[in-house]
Amino acid sequence: MARALARTARPALVVESRTRRKGALWPYLLVAPALAAFACLLVYPLARSVVISFQHFRLGELIRGGAAFEGLANYAEALGGPEFWAVVRRTFLWTAANVVLIMVIATAVALMLPHLGRRMRLAVMSGMVLTWATPVLAATTIFQWLFQSRLGVVNWVLVRLGFDSFRDYTWFADGRATFAILVALVVWQSVPFAALTLYAGLTTIPGELYEAARIDGAGSWQVFGRVTFPILRPLFGLITSLEVIWVFTCFAQIWAISKGGPGGATATLPVYAFQIAQSLHRYDLGSAVSTLTVLMLLAVLVVHLRRMFREEGA
Repeated sequence: MARALARTARPALVVESRTRRKGALWPYLLVAPALAAFACLLVYPLARSVVISFQHFRLGELIRGGAAFEGLANYAEALGGPEFWAVVRRTFLWTAANVVLIMVIATAVALMLPHLGRRMRLAVMSGMVLTWATPVLAATTIFQWLFQSRLGVVNWVLVRLGFDSFRDYTWFADGRATFAILVALVVWQSVPFAALTLYAGLTTIPGELYEAARIDGAGSWQVFGRVTFPILRPLFGLITSLEVIWVFTCFAQIWAISKGGPGGATATLPVYAFQIAQSLHRYDLGSAVSTLTVLMLLAVLVVHLRRMFREEGA
């Protein structure tokens, strides 16, 4: 009797084990297309760029092939030039200015949204979604038109307000003005994502915590510092990390408006690497600068994430 039951149960166990194997493989099959696209669009170009950075790779090697290995010569050339370090300082200034403005404005907008009426809140959120959905080059074209010297709206408004010195003022001929316009453009594009994400996080905080804080006599700043920010600290850290990546690697807006000019005043590391590769056909040196850019970005993110997780654990 026992043997008969064992023989009957054995096929059922085999079928069950095969079903479990198929079930275990199914998630990997679903993720496989995304991983393949990730490898083709990111991993391979990054690996190829790293390889080129160790080679003598100019226009001739691009056409006929056969690039020779040069070791760390390209990195020594990049790190030994004063221009590279000037671009590095400008890139960190660019990143800090944008990220600070984005997080401050996005936090203020997210905190404002719950206090608006339903229709006004819907209108503001719809406007932010439309801003976020605007293509990068379309938004760049809008800002170019706004600050155009003769037909731009900004100059027209300033002259109407009595600032005659801005009549036919050429914004993009001044390095600081161009830098400020680019900061305004990137902040304008980035605030909606950060604000909507923070607002979504605010909706998860129980209202009883705010009521308890107000009963204890806490003001608005104390409520934010002791209730809102501690609960949403991981979300603030995540958004800040994403914005650092977005701003540090920003290229399209800068290239479309100024191409790194005037006089290199808006050239950040991605733009500088592209200038070297395009203008000088130094694909090896451009790849070395690109690799150094990735390493710097990783170092900044590792320090930030370690501090965030350390504070969260404490």
